[in-house]
Amino acid sequence: MPSIPTYAHIGRRGFLSLAGGAVLAAAGCAPQPTNASHSAPVKDLPTGAPPPGTSLSIAVRTSRIQLTESGLLKKLPFKVSQWPNLSAGPDIIQGFRARSIDLASNAGIPPIQAAAIGVKARIVAVQVRNHPSYTFATAPGSSLAGVEEFRGKKIAFSQGQAQGVVVLRALRKAGLANSDVKLVALPSTQFLTALQSKQVDVAPLGEPTLTKYLSQYGKDGARGIRTDVVDLLTVLWAPAEVLDDPDRAAAVRSFVPLWAQGQVWAWEHTDQWIEAYYVKDQGVGRQDGKRIVTSLAEPAYPQSWDKAIAWEQETADLLAEGGFVPKADVHSLFDRRFEGLAAEAVPARYREGA
Repeated sequence: MPSIPTYAHIGRRGFLSLAGGAVLAAAGCAPQPTNASHSAPVKDLPTGAPPPGTSLSIAVRTSRIQLTESGLLKKLPFKVSQWPNLSAGPDIIQGFRARSIDLASNAGIPPIQAAAIGVKARIVAVQVRNHPSYTFATAPGSSLAGVEEFRGKKIAFSQGQAQGVVVLRALRKAGLANSDVKLVALPSTQFLTALQSKQVDVAPLGEPTLTKYLSQYGKDGARGIRTDVVDLLTVLWAPAEVLDDPDRAAAVRSFVPLWAQGQVWAWEHTDQWIEAYYVKDQGVGRQDGKRIVTSLAEPAYPQSWDKAIAWEQETADLLAEGGFVPKADVHSLFDRRFEGLAAEAVPARYREGA
């Protein structure tokens, strides 16, 4: 098994990789303060259907399954050229740079990371979660029982993904500085390997990965440490060049309501969703799938993005304080031409601020 590098502290000289652990920024070059804002779109958002022949590559695997199972896929007025099976923020950013992905779903942190390295992209839809999405999983045989015991421990950390901010927020809440722990620079796709091999002591895992890990290693002493730290945002976002193209912007506009409706469908048809996603796609047992779904809160879509923008700014400031990204104003990471489209497409009970 290949060894995984451990970094006692990741600071201004340690920009993480966008894929596979390689360093993107030149070693020893500290990011300079800059404004990561992008110029706001000047064109009005198209309101009609996209022209025939318009296509998008959409990296939202859950949406593909939800739209297929619900029958909503038939309502798409454009062609999906492919549904890349990618979800980690660094992979999506690489896909944007390579022009192989036109639209994706992530937490709020990847757009901040993208802006910090000059990848221009904007948020077109927002879902909020007011409950924790990640649990700190411990390595087999660990005696850790709380975040306050993390001092001196090795923690899997991906600065360009939601899990990274969950780590930083949890440490701050426990009264620990980043330098009090050993942050191990990894993409989230390597968290499981690092835990299994005990090259890290703890890593933040979401579902269904958490359930699969604890089912396999719980007998060896692995456990989950829950906190009340939330990762507020799930966003749809797209490269600026996609959103500045009228035909593709029209396609994105038509997808946003279906994205929200697909999530609501999954919430309201739990048995069908558990079978299609957790059991068939993710390989989780039916009972575990039911437990996971029961632990979730119903989806919510804000009519106003003000709270989301404030949260995103707080996250960007936290990353900047740690030296991970330059200080930036996040307002223009949000393409407010799309504001409210998701909320308007779902019943009132799913609208935040209704």
